Amino acid sequence: MSIKRRLLYAATALSVGAISSLSQANEPIQPIEPVKEVNVALAELGKKLYFDPRLSKSGFISCNSCHNLSMGGTDNLKTSIGHNWQQGPINSPTVLNSSLNLAQFWDGRAADLKEQAGGPIANPGEMAFTHTLAVDLLKSIPGYVHEFRLTFGNDEINIDQVTDAIAEFEKTLVTPDSPFDQWLLGDEDALTADELAGYKLFKDSGCVACHNGEAVGGSSFQKMGVVEPYQTNNEVEGRVAVTGVDADRFMFKVPTLRNVELTYPYFHDGEAQTLTEAVDIMGRLQLGRQFTDGENAQIVAFLKSLTGQQPSFQLPILPPSSENTPPPQPFE
Repeated sequence: MSIKRRLLYAATALSVGAISSLSQANEPIQPIEPVKEVNVALAELGKKLYFDPRLSKSGFISCNSCHNLSMGGTDNLKTSIGHNWQQGPINSPTVLNSSLNLAQFWDGRAADLKEQAGGPIANPGEMAFTHTLAVDLLKSIPGYVHEFRLTFGNDEINIDQVTDAIAEFEKTLVTPDSPFDQWLLGDEDALTADELAGYKLFKDSGCVACHNGEAVGGSSFQKMGVVEPYQTNNEVEGRVAVTGVDADRFMFKVPTLRNVELTYPYFHDGEAQTLTEAVDIMGRLQLGRQFTDGENAQIVAFLKSLTGQQPSFQLPILPPSSENTPPPQPFE
């Protein structure tokens, strides 16, 4: 982000109240604010853990495998690949701006990033480890023992600390300063005519009923297929798996549209490969509207304006294993 942009954010992104003085204050979408408070030591430890494949049974899969930070925080696959080349049941949602979600996972079964971070490690279809084995592995690596001691002030390593650290790192993965945010913050030249026309269509058609706020989504659960039923071979049924309430069948967390041009394919089953296809399906199934090719192109242009500044950092150097570190089991 340029110095000029940083100064603009410093002046206007301190609070919603500061933003409200601008001409775009009443828009249903708000600019993403840079992270204000972060425990740097905890986040640095979390970054190592996020990239460390040794937290999986195979020694090959890390958090970054399915939430690749060079690919919009996703893996760009219909459904992710787990231990022993297992096909995952659902599309991998982006980790970018995930701290803005009301809950984690498509069905909202994790209340926050900390709870979510522990899930894949122990899932036999994903990293296929256990929390006990993961902690024992970390305890066998002197570099981690030292860093956990410095970060937490004691000699204990437990899964609660591991998930705390990963969640703190993920909190930093916000993407401010998109062209659309620049427009929201007062730069009238930040958007093209097509992008502005697409945003008007996006609002007038009712898309903002679900896709609003900082994350342009992530703040509610909605039924997939309101006007027409959604046809899919995917067996995932949505939030009913969490609540047991039949009315929650096919209710999914509304995905964020931030950086959406990077997070293909789309929907919980990954069946829409392009934004053009996704916009067409959403228009028909959710709104009962058939967008023309021109209208679709304008909405896609607007959606691409939501791509913000991607996280940029030096890749962590992971501490080496010791003679006591259990070897990976990639082919078992």
